[in-house]
Amino acid sequence: MTTHSCPYCYGKIDPRRPWFRCTGRRSPGKEPCKPQWDEARDREFQDKQLVLPSFAGPRRALRPVHSAPCPHCETESAVKVCPNCHTRLPAAFGEGRSPLIAMAGARHTGKSVYLKVLAHQLRRGMGQRFNADVRLAGDRQFQQETGGGIDFLDPAGELFPEGGLYQRTNQAVNGRREPIVFAWRQNRRITGYDTTFLSFFDTAGEDLLDQETVDNLGYLGAADALILLLDPFMIPQARDQIRVPESAIDKHANTIDVVNRVTENLRISHRLGGRKNIPIPVAVAFAKIDAFFEVLGADHALVRRPEPGPYYDEQAGRETHEHVRALLHDWGADDIDTHLTHHYRKFRYFAVSALGSEPDYDNNRVDVRGVRPFRVDEPLLWLLSEFNVVPRRQAAR
Repeated sequence: MTTHSCPYCYGKIDPRRPWFRCTGRRSPGKEPCKPQWDEARDREFQDKQLVLPSFAGPRRALRPVHSAPCPHCETESAVKVCPNCHTRLPAAFGEGRSPLIAMAGARHTGKSVYLKVLAHQLRRGMGQRFNADVRLAGDRQFQQETGGGIDFLDPAGELFPEGGLYQRTNQAVNGRREPIVFAWRQNRRITGYDTTFLSFFDTAGEDLLDQETVDNLGYLGAADALILLLDPFMIPQARDQIRVPESAIDKHANTIDVVNRVTENLRISHRLGGRKNIPIPVAVAFAKIDAFFEVLGADHALVRRPEPGPYYDEQAGRETHEHVRALLHDWGADDIDTHLTHHYRKFRYFAVSALGSEPDYDNNRVDVRGVRPFRVDEPLLWLLSEFNVVPRRQAAR
């Protein structure tokens, strides 16, 4: 039996036992259902918004169930929801594999900024580059697109209105927060249209401060891949090469400790013990690389932008990986590379900058010249190529 993970709560969904949401339409001789408080959505995401009631459909072992009558108003509904969190599932969900991508990193790493810039590129750049239709998917994502809900993704396309950056991401409550979900739809020509759902969960840095709070983050173990965002400012020998304001440094966090806590969570979640390496691919992205442009020099491979194409460039990716690895050894942080090598089956280094230039850390504002993202899409493209969502251009032999 094939099961799928909900892209919103990461719970397993049994296709033989579908759940539906009432449409709210009137059935002859019955009063229509009205929106109400949903205990499941409150439990999973602390979402107290009123929604139409959800209900279990009939269980069938042989034939799939595509609709069912609401037990309250008897109106037929084909709107499927997750049985666990009652979030509306997209119509194409379950037709193919949809990787759940977790994002983790310590405080001050800039995960929320990175995710917002990456989301903007998904919708406006990467979709065009790969001839894909990329849209937000889900209840709250739809509200954000249409002007309601949390102002995370601006429908008008302005990344940081009036130049202001984010406040800190709040800690997850009981390890839960609703992720951002995208539907990536492409024409595969031979097999027809295919829709992949990409789910991104942004942790608060405080969630990684100690092992107990990390262990509460159940989504880490459910994820198919991980973007681990690391801050070079937290590496003393890297920090000594540049001028960094005190407000940009978290001296209470240690990079290798953060990585180790994530590793422990994944080992336990995957029931691996200590003999096997963690199987999911991990994109290890060092943020704020723009701060090192002068030190590296204009001709350095990490400063140059690879020529974009409708593929992931494997040769450029390998070169970037080796250059970042060399930097880690130069910075006296080779213990990070040793840890990753001894615990993960497949990982790759990246050097990115969500803003493209140093922000005003004291006033929490972007550079006056605006936002110029640098290679923020590469970690995601590598992961998508691992799942055959995008093609990979192999290195020349």
